[in-house]
Amino acid sequence: MRPSGRDLSEMRAVSIETGFTKHAEGSCLIKMGDTHVLCTATIEDRVPPFIKGSGLGWVTAEYGMLPRATNTRMRREAASGKQGGRTVEIQRLIGRSLRAGVDRVALGERQITVDCDVLQADGGTRCASITGGWVALRLAVNKLMKAGDVISDPLLDPVAAVSCGIYAGQAVLDLDYPEDSEAGVDGNFIMTGSKQLIEVQMSAEGATYSRDQMNMMLDLAEKGVEELVAAQKAATA
Repeated sequence: MRPSGRDLSEMRAVSIETGFTKHAEGSCLIKMGDTHVLCTATIEDRVPPFIKGSGLGWVTAEYGMLPRATNTRMRREAASGKQGGRTVEIQRLIGRSLRAGVDRVALGERQITVDCDVLQADGGTRCASITGGWVALRLAVNKLMKAGDVISDPLLDPVAAVSCGIYAGQAVLDLDYPEDSEAGVDGNFIMTGSKQLIEVQMSAEGATYSRDQMNMMLDLAEKGVEELVAAQKAATA
């Protein structure tokens, strides 16, 4: 039995509230169980120097956690003067995951920055950030299209992410913190709406895993991503 009482293949409750902030070109508050992430997308008429003049657009991301997103207060990274390694790794993951679903030629020479701020953490914050980040990106691109600033839709396919793992010897979908902290195997699966893989992060936390177990987790991830993409489309319809 999972601590939450969920079935092995059952996702946490997912909700996506769009237009959560006033000023951003795209924004949403995504809730996956008790993990809540605010995602905003900002459009700028500039690109990084390494692609300036290429005609290509750029999508990047930043990620952070509020001091009381967890059960004990974390010091703000700004107070220490630098980001931690985990933060840098996660925001790079979010950025490259979202770019995988973007036609950068169609986007034109502009940058969209997706900010993901974790208000409350209960496992799967990077997955919620990617899933909510795509919604914010979709809303921002919709504004570009409505204004006639882009001719064709630069978003090729939705991008979503979900965690899977081996908990108490069984493959489970969408780990919350009690499961994540004790899982023998922990994995994050990032996919497109057409179930093409973008990235898979899997590691043995307390036990090794077999090819069959990996396939079981992949099957669960496909089911989870399908549900998340349906939620994304409903939120942005």
